[in-house]
Amino acid sequence: MAVLQMQRISICAMKKNRKAILEELQSLGVLEIDAAELDPELETMDTMNARLIFEKNASLCDQAIEILDEFSKEKTSMLASLAGKPLIGRTQEEEAIASQEEILKTAREILEYRKKLTENSAAVIKIEQQEAALTPWLALDIPMNFAGTAASAILIGSIDGNVTLEQVYSQLAVDAPQLEAFDIQAVSSEAGKLCLAAVCLKEQAQELEEALRMQGFARPAQLVSGIPAQELQNLQDQVARIHEESGETEEKIRSLHNNKDKLQLISDYFRIRAQKYEVLGQLRQSASTFFVTGYLPKKQVPFIEKRLTEKYDIVFEAEDAEGEGVPVVLKNGKFGAAGEGVLAAFGLPGKGEIDPSTIMTACYVFLFGLMLSDAAYGLIVFAVCLGVLLKFPRMESGMQKSIRLFMYCGLSTLFWGVMFGGYFGDFVDVFSRVYLHRPVTIKPVWFAPLNEPMRLLVFSMLFGLIHMFLGMGLKGYMLIRDKKYLDFFCDVVLWFMLLMGLILIFIPSSMFRSISQMDLNLPAVVIQIGKWMAIIGAVGILLMSGRDKKNPFLRLALGAYDLYNITGWVSDILSYSRLLALGLATGVIASVMNQMGSMLGDSIFGWIVFILVFVIGHTFNLLINLLGAYVHTCRLQYVEFFGKFFEGGGKEFHPFRENTKYVDIKED
Repeated sequence: MAVLQMQRISICAMKKNRKAILEELQSLGVLEIDAAELDPELETMDTMNARLIFEKNASLCDQAIEILDEFSKEKTSMLASLAGKPLIGRTQEEEAIASQEEILKTAREILEYRKKLTENSAAVIKIEQQEAALTPWLALDIPMNFAGTAASAILIGSIDGNVTLEQVYSQLAVDAPQLEAFDIQAVSSEAGKLCLAAVCLKEQAQELEEALRMQGFARPAQLVSGIPAQELQNLQDQVARIHEESGETEEKIRSLHNNKDKLQLISDYFRIRAQKYEVLGQLRQSASTFFVTGYLPKKQVPFIEKRLTEKYDIVFEAEDAEGEGVPVVLKNGKFGAAGEGVLAAFGLPGKGEIDPSTIMTACYVFLFGLMLSDAAYGLIVFAVCLGVLLKFPRMESGMQKSIRLFMYCGLSTLFWGVMFGGYFGDFVDVFSRVYLHRPVTIKPVWFAPLNEPMRLLVFSMLFGLIHMFLGMGLKGYMLIRDKKYLDFFCDVVLWFMLLMGLILIFIPSSMFRSISQMDLNLPAVVIQIGKWMAIIGAVGILLMSGRDKKNPFLRLALGAYDLYNITGWVSDILSYSRLLALGLATGVIASVMNQMGSMLGDSIFGWIVFILVFVIGHTFNLLINLLGAYVHTCRLQYVEFFGKFFEGGGKEFHPFRENTKYVDIKED
């Protein structure tokens, strides 16, 4: 458990070697480049156009890969995302780079195929709209744009509303009684729309149309040149041809699926180049030299210096980095590293703070298991997490740490489940009694929380007190390390004396006996020691909390305010009652599921119901309580534990490296 010492390095080299040196640093991936402190009067290189070209090419390949995946017939597992990126060698990468133009041509070809499919889909939609417009006119046996003969005129259109042909005739007799020689045919009448065709003398066509318009008559938006039924068939034939063409295009896309690996390599190649040119544009340079500055862990400085000085003529300087802007790198073993994600969610260690990852992980695992506290659930969580870790050894680092943390939490849950006698709740008792007709009970190694909840409450608060005292102890360690002995005495020792004294006074009280149902008779001398510890601690806090103030009244006021924080300690201790609440919730819900499943007794139907309720009910209980244990354990770390010694706020380390999307590249 450590925060690595960082050093700031400065490199000055010939400008002709800048790309090669940057590629070397990028492949090593250990240096965070920071050019903020370089002379602003030095020049920088404009790399925007080159970056845009590389990013455009990477995006082109990404789009082609997405299209290949869209039309691929390969089935991927739900857990495929855990497998991590495939590992390839430099030789394979260089082979792909040599054929980059051909690969980009393939990517453009794939995008053209996709564009053709999109155009075909739009054409089908347009044709379907035309088909829908033709459907009401299918009974019409003349072209829709037919105007009539030399002596007659034909009016084709529709009237919206629930109108009948008889109503149209009746209204025409009122609106245009002078019209005599005309005939109206109803083509269709559906969905509140009457489609009709009217025949009249050519000289009366305008009068008839005006009279019909008074009833809402309107010509169709599209007048096709053929008979509607024939036009519909032509449109359907077009759709069939478009679908056939789209099918052939999709097959062409699938035939290019074997280029996916090359597209991924080239996409990452251009992505790496874009990252390099982004950094290149930040570097300061003179007429013949350029400068690189940044941070890296101190233990890696000799290796980087040797690697660069052997290949290039450079000036290399390194100095210990201090200050607020220095990035933070954590160094922990597997156990401590498992909790780094939880720590990072709160904040990395700030200036002068220790890395609490290992201690926090131990507390996290302990409290998580106490909350879930069922041996069967713990075994399931442990087995699933272990299986995932073994199956996907190249999993992304952050995900791997999280799953390892839950694996440890599964072991802790298994331990507490054995201590409390929980195996799918009271499954053993219920199953043996109902289905084996021979009651079997697995006794808890310690005690059963459902039978003695107050006992668990007392121990929950005890564990919470130890947890918070541990946080205070870490604060004391940092103060002693920094040689702040007076601060250690005033801010740690006095609080320990006050709190321990109050605890020794509280234990023999009737209130404690009532809550804990335990009678602990401490010797009178211990109680007396407790009283004096509390008095000395309280007086010391009152007088010393404002020790940096010269005004005695202000000093006492600050001391009184700090002493008032004893209520915060009481509140924090009570927060650990969630250990009782979640532990009981797991057992109670599990027991309810077992009782529900066994209600139909020992019968075939009863067995079926029991199995269904058991699987569904316990899956739900496990998932919901896993979530609850995760959230509340994080809360206890962030508020009660970190609140005693840790502020965070450290800057995350972002080294200049080959940040790829699809593959990881190794040196051959």
